[in-house]
This record gives sequence, structure tokens and C-alpha cells, in this order.
Amino acid sequence: MDIQLEKLELIKLLAETNDESIITSIKNIFNSKKKDWWNNLSEEQQNIINESLEEYEKGNFSSFDDFIKPHL
Repeated sequence: MDIQLEKLELIKLLAETNDESIITSIKNIFNSKKKDWWNNLSEEQQNIINESLEEYEKGNFSSFDDFIKPHL
């Protein structure tokens, strides 16, 4: 199988179709192949990020300048 030829044939078929369900199906295939980095994190890492976001939303954070001042 020549992969470049296969891709060209698929491009031709895609360009010629007006069937939205085919286009949607192809998009879904590509989207399902994308890896979501969130799923690669451990449960502990996800919890830490979620807790940090909650603290940020509550206003519990420091600016970079406030953080760096004592270290200068």
C-alpha cells in the first residue's frame, strides 16, 4: 500500500462529497486520536491542579513580584 496514494485518494473523495455525516465522522476520527494530556496525569496530580484552581478562584494567590521580593 502506497500511503501517499491512499491519502490523495481520500482527499479526492473528501473534496467531492457533500455528505455532512461523512465529514463529521472523519473529524470525529481525528479528534479521538488526539491525546488529552489531562488523562496522562496521575489522580494525585489532577487533584493538586484542581485544588490550585479552586484557591486561585477564591483569590488565594500571590503576584510574581510579591513572590520574588524576598528572594532578591
